Amino acid sequence: MTDDITVAFETPEVRAKATQTSDPLDRISVRDYTKEVEIGAFQAERGTMQRIRFNVVLEVGGSEGAQTDDVDLILSYDMITEAIEEHLANERLNLLETLAERIAESILEHPLAQRIFVRIEKLDRIPGTLGVEIVRSKADDAVQVDDAGVRVNPLIVFLSNEILHGDQLAEWLDAVAAHDLPALICVEPAVEQSPVTDVSLVNRRLGLLSIEQNAWVLAAKDERCFVVGTRTELDWAMKNGQLSVWAPSKIVLDAVDKPNVGPSQPLALAQWFAKAFAADHISVLKGFEDVQSSERLQVVKTPSEL
Repeated sequence: MTDDITVAFETPEVRAKATQTSDPLDRISVRDYTKEVEIGAFQAERGTMQRIRFNVVLEVGGSEGAQTDDVDLILSYDMITEAIEEHLANERLNLLETLAERIAESILEHPLAQRIFVRIEKLDRIPGTLGVEIVRSKADDAVQVDDAGVRVNPLIVFLSNEILHGDQLAEWLDAVAAHDLPALICVEPAVEQSPVTDVSLVNRRLGLLSIEQNAWVLAAKDERCFVVGTRTELDWAMKNGQLSVWAPSKIVLDAVDKPNVGPSQPLALAQWFAKAFAADHISVLKGFEDVQSSERLQVVKTPSEL
């Protein structure tokens, strides 16, 4: 009989073997893949690079690749390393758990992938190592897709203060909610002036909080609107048809490639956000005066045009 405690501290390969079913699957693995990144929930971990190590074992279904020696018929090891690199590049994360979940979810989207073991360890926080290990099986709804199996991009809507505080707000929101695509709403900073300090980083945070203040004002005006501030929340909202209002602080501050614009340029900030979510364009609702000509901006003058 396998000792559970012993297996718990073994490598992912040993754990995979110890928990295999009566119909064992083939396995591919990436061992001791080490990267230097900024990650962590503590303030001392911000602005500091540290080494983290990945060990991944992936159980895969059968294919004819081995018999035909055709690389196109197998699940390549590169998919594991590319998933790691992609999620490290997407945004700065606080938790190893979040990183492990995202890596597992994206790899399990592959038709041949069946079960995955992901172990991630921090190498520089203590004299030894500390980390997490997860086991995940094939998910039924990893991403939102349309009937043809294509990933759905969101509708990004930029809503001005004129509309937020105007008489037509409900009519505009009706049009947004009725759109075929899942909608993410971006708003301006609050009308009230934010405090100003002598520290630019503090002013940036205060400006972002002013946008979030307006997001909550919108949510209070219409019960269909929910304020969301993380990629996980936004992904869930798009899958479930929720009308979401972007609270930008966390995504902006945790971005690996941070925007070169700030809260004082809310439309440009929304453009950066739209690019991060692969939106085709931004629908700018009437009343915003700083719209510059751009192929990615669509000015909408009436709700029926949306």
